[in-house]
Amino acid sequence: MRIWAMSTKDLLRLLRAALLGAGAELAALALIATAAWLLLRAAERPPLSALTVAIVAVRTLALVRGGLRYAERLAGHEVVLRWLGSLRTRVYQALLPGARHSGGDLVTRLVSDVDALQDAVLRWLLPAGTAALVGGVAVGITAAASLAAAGVLAAGLLGAGVLLPWVVIRTSKSAARDCAPKRAELAERAVELVTGHRELVAAGALDEHREKATRVVGELTRRDLTTSAETALLTAAGTLVQLVTTIAVAQLCHASVPWTAALTLAAMTAFEVVLPLVGAARRVPEIRASAARVRALLTAPVPAEGTRTPRDGHFRVRKASVRYPGRAPALRDIDLDLPPGSRVGILGPSGAGKTTLLRLLLGTETPTDGQVTLDGHPLGEYTGLHRVISGAEADAHVFHTTVRENLLLAKPGASDDELRAACETAGFDLDLDRDTGPDGDALSGGQRQRLILARAVLAAPKVLVLDEPVEGLDPAHGDAVLAKVLARAQGTVVLVTHRPEHLEGFDQVLTLEDGRALPASAAGPRPGRP
Repeated sequence: MRIWAMSTKDLLRLLRAALLGAGAELAALALIATAAWLLLRAAERPPLSALTVAIVAVRTLALVRGGLRYAERLAGHEVVLRWLGSLRTRVYQALLPGARHSGGDLVTRLVSDVDALQDAVLRWLLPAGTAALVGGVAVGITAAASLAAAGVLAAGLLGAGVLLPWVVIRTSKSAARDCAPKRAELAERAVELVTGHRELVAAGALDEHREKATRVVGELTRRDLTTSAETALLTAAGTLVQLVTTIAVAQLCHASVPWTAALTLAAMTAFEVVLPLVGAARRVPEIRASAARVRALLTAPVPAEGTRTPRDGHFRVRKASVRYPGRAPALRDIDLDLPPGSRVGILGPSGAGKTTLLRLLLGTETPTDGQVTLDGHPLGEYTGLHRVISGAEADAHVFHTTVRENLLLAKPGASDDELRAACETAGFDLDLDRDTGPDGDALSGGQRQRLILARAVLAAPKVLVLDEPVEGLDPAHGDAVLAKVLARAQGTVVLVTHRPEHLEGFDQVLTLEDGRALPASAAGPRPGRP
């Protein structure tokens, strides 16, 4: 699938934007040249009629320049924003469940990489095309007065607009290559700190994760400062080329004083269109890397739609590992057996891989190595997997609607009595017609958590997944709510928690650390099991 795919109409609009931009810059060039000619010609005290055209031209060019610039911005951004929306949709569809990317990497790919491609058009391709047109016209006009001056101007423009950007690209390439995984790591750290804040506080790992994020920021800052210094020197070199070329054009033009002044200032102004390319070139390696990642994402083979219907709900994880680009493995060689009706607890500090393991079971994550099966078959062979396994995930979404509508997502057609029973089990006591606000903002943190838990209880899947379901609630109240939920659950239960006492009576406890499973402990049959 092509990244740069545009309709013919949009390509023509983009070309129109480039021509409008070139027209605006040519108007600016002509304005400077005409004003210079006017001033020096006026110093010779000619008849006023000899200056009338130039006076009108200066005013007209000033207005035309602003109008063309505004039109260019409208035309260019209209096309790019439309294309950007289409590209974001394609990238988002490619990142639907099953993609092998972590949360932070999703942010990087969906936001940073796509934004970089936007800059490729607006800050590089269009300005480069405009610079080429303006430079060509400036050289052509100068050649009418002096071929030697035109040759010097052409050489100066090529040096400032081609050679210096090429050097910037070369010096920035290694920096971009080194910084790409660091930026992805920073995005991942940010996601962990925001979405897992309460979990990190409970585990006493908040300061450690902040230090790691700060360390990454420091490394990126140092590398950016070095690259900025190199780019600044090359930009200064471009200004020096502009100065030397302008002086050379002034010396080589053997025209009248007004015309020499006009051509000299026009040559200097032409560089104002070319020199920004030196700074913009710094982003070219980053844009190339982003384009490569987006292209790889869009061209990845789409998994075939499953056709099997789940039966017993026996999940099994065999030697499963999950690795993200530029990061340490999130999971390594995990084995887990979930026979129907079993209860399994998962312990471990933040970042140990607990949520990643749940995503493997839910089918929203694909193992890099190993396999996850349901009733002996890979998860990819099934359709309607959510009817067998679902629950209360840490990042579950609350929609901007009523409590009732949020609950009905789990069981469409459920009666109000069923909704109230689920809410009672989860300790959620708000009215069913209460508005939840955007992303549940009208609810307190505890109310939002209990609403998500009530939705999981109402779904009553064969395998109930609970990711820190009572985190953030008062400990005594949270323990009571969890006890009610576990008592109501009839099938398999997978519970992620930081508190071992929540797992009393569970059939199996899996402890994770740095993505590895520590020796599992069997807690014995839970009360009431034969």
